[in-house]
Amino acid sequence: MSKMKSSATEIRARFDADVERFSNLDTGQSATIDAPLTMELIARAAVATNPEAVNLLDIGCGAGNYTLKLLQHLPGLDSTLVDLSLPMIERAFQRVSAATSGRVATLQGDIRDLDLGREQFDIVVAAAVFHHLREEAEWRAVFAKVYTALRPGGSLWISDLVEHSVPAVQHLMWKRYGDYLEQFKDAVYRDHVLAYVGHEDSPRPLTFQLDLLRDCGFRTVEILHKNNCFAAFGAVK
Repeated sequence: MSKMKSSATEIRARFDADVERFSNLDTGQSATIDAPLTMELIARAAVATNPEAVNLLDIGCGAGNYTLKLLQHLPGLDSTLVDLSLPMIERAFQRVSAATSGRVATLQGDIRDLDLGREQFDIVVAAAVFHHLREEAEWRAVFAKVYTALRPGGSLWISDLVEHSVPAVQHLMWKRYGDYLEQFKDAVYRDHVLAYVGHEDSPRPLTFQLDLLRDCGFRTVEILHKNNCFAAFGAVK
């Protein structure tokens, strides 16, 4: 299946051209159900779990929305922004630098290839990024890499598109998602979003990801929110 999906180069090109859409802190991302709620829940859960956090890693930072939301609660955080797209990182750096007294660093590249170091971060957030992982080995390697990069007691918070294990349920949820997109804008927008998701994304079930987080060593997992084919969840090292 992964051979038929978009390459990292193709994904980067799409995001390079889509910076403005990802720069709205109020909406998060319009194609994602409950995006503003999810962003707020993750920020509050991260702060509640790690109130003394100093270092934040934002994987797939886009234009910086999740880091900006965290900074509303922990304004002195040092932030490391990671994204495949250089225009996204440039926009995120600009916005985050203006909102914090902390250090802001950037890493451009594929999360599968980047070295995140060992026990460097108190909080890691990853919004709408892991669904680009393909084979199970990639998922396991990336989750293990994040685990290693977190300090003991640190937490990972994920907001993402998820699949469903029962085919009939997946069909139901996909139909509901299509209805949401059509109601949000129109049928043309629905078809556009569903087409690029089908070509570009390879989400895994929420249960698969929670089990994998435990397998990689996280001692506790937590579900914050799930609506249709989107979920917000986390894990504590």
